[in-house]
Amino acid sequence: MPAPGMPSWAQELISLYESGAASQFILHGNIGDRLVATVAGTPRLVPLEGFLKDTLLQRFDVILSYDLGNGMRVEKGGETFAKWPSFGERELPSAPREAVHVITHYLRFCANLAAMKPERAIRVAVIVRAADLVVPASAGGSNPETSAMALQIREWSTDPMITGHHCASFLITENFSDLHRLVAQNARAARLTVPLPDAGAVEAALEILEPACPKALAPFSGRLGEPAAALVGSTLHAVASLLQRRQHAAAPITDADLVELKKQLVEEDAQGLIEFIQSGRTLDDLHGQEGVKKWLRQDIALWRKNDLQALPMGYLFCGPVGTGKTFLVECLAGEAGAPVVKIKNFRDRWVGSTEANLEKIFRLLEALGRCIVFIDEADQALGRRSAESGDSGISGRVYGMMAEQMSQSRNRGRLLWALATSRPDLVEVDLKRPGRVDVKIPLFPTGTPEEGYGLIRALSKRRGLVLPEGLPEDLRAKIPDLLTPGAAEALAVKAYRVTKTTDLTECAALAEALKDYQPPVSPVILEQQIGLAVAEATDLSFVPERFRM
Repeated sequence: MPAPGMPSWAQELISLYESGAASQFILHGNIGDRLVATVAGTPRLVPLEGFLKDTLLQRFDVILSYDLGNGMRVEKGGETFAKWPSFGERELPSAPREAVHVITHYLRFCANLAAMKPERAIRVAVIVRAADLVVPASAGGSNPETSAMALQIREWSTDPMITGHHCASFLITENFSDLHRLVAQNARAARLTVPLPDAGAVEAALEILEPACPKALAPFSGRLGEPAAALVGSTLHAVASLLQRRQHAAAPITDADLVELKKQLVEEDAQGLIEFIQSGRTLDDLHGQEGVKKWLRQDIALWRKNDLQALPMGYLFCGPVGTGKTFLVECLAGEAGAPVVKIKNFRDRWVGSTEANLEKIFRLLEALGRCIVFIDEADQALGRRSAESGDSGISGRVYGMMAEQMSQSRNRGRLLWALATSRPDLVEVDLKRPGRVDVKIPLFPTGTPEEGYGLIRALSKRRGLVLPEGLPEDLRAKIPDLLTPGAAEALAVKAYRVTKTTDLTECAALAEALKDYQPPVSPVILEQQIGLAVAEATDLSFVPERFRM
């Protein structure tokens, strides 16, 4: 039976094995991290393989392992393995094909022995490290030798002679999508995710590390749950490394450090796939858009009360280029007091790498807890239902993975998806349906000279350029129609520059900045994108009267 405090994935593994439901386990996810385990009665941080050997597989007589670097090894029960007549005194193989062949024959030998002489049954466990390098997905069906190995590894879980006795196999890979399809699609193998540590695991790790790093953790003595909760999303390896560096430098971690440290640790572990957006803004910083701000504030109030029934799974912010979609997401995050995780370019030209990158991102999001997940240029990032020519089906697989992740109902109230695009028509309809993106909010350029002037005035004020509150009549005809925040920002900068390089007053400087103004986006394109945004709006209250069709 599982020991108290054992990770949930390990408890599931034990249940599957002891019930006879599975004997082969594909462990993927956070497999390079350390885990909290009790070894010889003492809590320690151990690697995954150490956890398997010292905690889960204690009752097994023989433990065999294989990886490309070290070849085949006997981790436990060397004397028992040496009694196998077929192997004799031969050296353990290092080549993958031979190693898989030897392991398969040994499993069959043990199965035959148990069938004939149950009292001499040998419990055997096999650990294949970096299984994605032994039987990679990239080999597909083009490499007969790799396919033959994949078939034999598959047989460890499908051959009744092997599965009917005390045999268990563990295939370890960071990304499930990197495995050969014959192994990955084996219905008899249990697929278990090793997640990033939760707050409880981080706190347990801090308790183990505290005696060796007392200076680093001195401000949190007796209250390690606080830094543990703040550092969720980091690996235990990264946390241990941080404490060791701080201990060496005699630099205690403070409350003020935690947000920035978490950002650094998570971004380093994610290897550039995500980026934290720090936001000191709130919806008060958003000029206009009163209907939008009211709706978002209502949702945030529900989020804070943990009333999730009416809370959307996600938002789609759409509108012409320059209408402030990214800025709105930053304001939303600051208002909600939640971190924003921006998904960066995860696509890769190597086979399987794009899917592997997405797997890593999803694992991180699952661990982070409550946050806003921001995907800019969503029409490009989210993929297409049908495979695009020349991309080897990547776009379709990205679409499938995104659609599945965005519809996970267990994440309602934990992950709030925020998609931004000026071309919502190119985002697949299924991704925009309720249950994935419940609320579609359009953003528009200004519709009157007063709105345009008010926007320029608000952006100028941030630079210390004070313009009169009301629109001066001599400027009315000069204010551009359909002015976006991006274009207004450029005009505010230009007006500020004029005041610093001439003796003109603020109003005169703005008039000078408006001379020969050229819109950054063609009016034809702007009108088309406005039409698309109107068509997508969830509620007409988001749409100003001028733009309603």
